[in-house]
Amino acid sequence: MIALNSNCLLFELSNGESVPCSAEMICIEIIGSPDTNIDPEMLQHAAASVFYYFKHDLQRDMVTVGEFAGALERVLRNLGLTLYPGKEERNILESDLSLLARESGVSLELFFFPRLRDELRFQLRQSPRMLRFHGLRRCVKRLTHARRWSARCERLQEQIVEFLRQCLNAEPGQNECSLVVE
Repeated sequence: MIALNSNCLLFELSNGESVPCSAEMICIEIIGSPDTNIDPEMLQHAAASVFYYFKHDLQRDMVTVGEFAGALERVLRNLGLTLYPGKEERNILESDLSLLARESGVSLELFFFPRLRDELRFQLRQSPRMLRFHGLRRCVKRLTHARRWSARCERLQEQIVEFLRQCLNAEPGQNECSLVVE
């Protein structure tokens, strides 16, 4: 049996074949795609990091193409980059917190938090990669009936952000969804 080069991983293809590839070879394949909009150097570093992760951290000699692609996509997403921008854009869903506060009526906080949980669940049913809740400051001022920012506003803002985190973590299978509150 021939020993595998230390700079290579065996990539298992969907047809069952295994192909040895280095991190550089993977980058050449991705950079050659006309859909990619990522700086080639950034892509090389990201692919090398994922390669290192599988080869040294997990001590694996074989990885499926899907595993590697998924890990590379997560790394790029965490860096704020996307391989295929059209696909990623439709996976970002937005909600307006100030509108939710307005819809809560006069009882404000009493109905706001259940309405917020319902909105989060509704958005999660669409399997987004990112949920963005905006208008936090206006929302807090509306709920507290404040004209100026105060310590009470600060506490409510922290409660809303923590509530959203807890609701997201309570939903099954939402490890892949990012939450942005602004």
